[in-house]
Amino acid sequence: MKFITVTEMERLDPAEITIIDIRKQEDFKRNTMPHAVNIPIEKFEEGLPELDKTKLVYVLCHTGERSQEIAKQLEQAGYDAASITGGYRAFLQLQLSRMMEQEWSLEENRKGIERSLITKFRKPIWRKFTKAIQEYQLIQEGDKVAVCISGGKDSMLMAKLLQELQRHGKISFELIFLVMNPGYNPDNWKIIQDNAKLLGIPLTVFESDIFNIVADIEKNPCYLCARMRRGYLYSRAKELGCNKIALGHHFDDVIETILMGMLYSGKVETMMPKLHSTNFAGMELIRPLYLVKEADIMAWRDYNKLHFIQCACRFTENCATCGGGRGSKRDEMKELIAKFRETSDVIESNIFRSVENINLRKIVGYQKDGQTYHFLDDYESLRGAGEKNNEDSD
Repeated sequence: MKFITVTEMERLDPAEITIIDIRKQEDFKRNTMPHAVNIPIEKFEEGLPELDKTKLVYVLCHTGERSQEIAKQLEQAGYDAASITGGYRAFLQLQLSRMMEQEWSLEENRKGIERSLITKFRKPIWRKFTKAIQEYQLIQEGDKVAVCISGGKDSMLMAKLLQELQRHGKISFELIFLVMNPGYNPDNWKIIQDNAKLLGIPLTVFESDIFNIVADIEKNPCYLCARMRRGYLYSRAKELGCNKIALGHHFDDVIETILMGMLYSGKVETMMPKLHSTNFAGMELIRPLYLVKEADIMAWRDYNKLHFIQCACRFTENCATCGGGRGSKRDEMKELIAKFRETSDVIESNIFRSVENINLRKIVGYQKDGQTYHFLDDYESLRGAGEKNNEDSD
């Protein structure tokens, strides 16, 4: 098995090599190595593609792991093939590192990113962000908010929006941009830090060993990891004197949660815009991107030529929810909602509105504070005018 680094690749003549990017087409379209062609890994299950055997073949994946499998297959088929060490992640790190060395370019990029939030993306992002802040009363005077950053597009955008609100808004509040390193591999950790520097986000970092703890968990490791990370973040935010933590869940997360509850749990509930913590007295969780659609977040990211890690988990290639294996239930909901969008442009907003417009006289039962209500509890008392009103609305 042969390997080659991204810096060694730069010294090769493009006319003499073939670079195959085996990532998904959507990832390839966003960014890839120069001169690369996209052949998603799923295509290799149908058989090896016909390539020019006179050229050296280099295989690119996200982390440099799955590319080894494909390079080995090509090698066995008679090609002179090699795996690109570190994959796209290494290429991205190299790009960011070079940008960090150009302070003038860094400052210009930062200003452009900030301007885009109140110009091009004023309506789809800034206005929806500020609407959520006001409508759900997410931030009050004197709050100290721990902005929880994972390194992905959502949390990075949330951090930038809150920073701009703090600078230019009428409410006085504090922000701590909190990042937990649960055991990221060095490449992912460097990308997170470089993107924060590019965006002008000052990080407050603390360490944990969560990845080591969940490494041997076979069933639902992502769920356990997320729960543990939430607990660590609450605890650290409390120590720092914060009264709120902000998470980067967006509009799509909300409607996916509604559908998952209905289809897989048989209940109607949603991801709330804010919650009181049950385990950390005086702490509150808020979701500032509650009304912002994921498509608009991606448009902002791509417009500004930003490249965030999809998932910083060091098990990404083998994790069903992070890029490898079968998709999760949330992935199923994403696909279902995508089909809905093809049918109608109002379905997703109606899913969202469905948990705001619940008619308690038109449901069989509900629960609140541990108490269960059934429509038969007061059915007989509705005879007469009330009963007629119910008939008329059927």
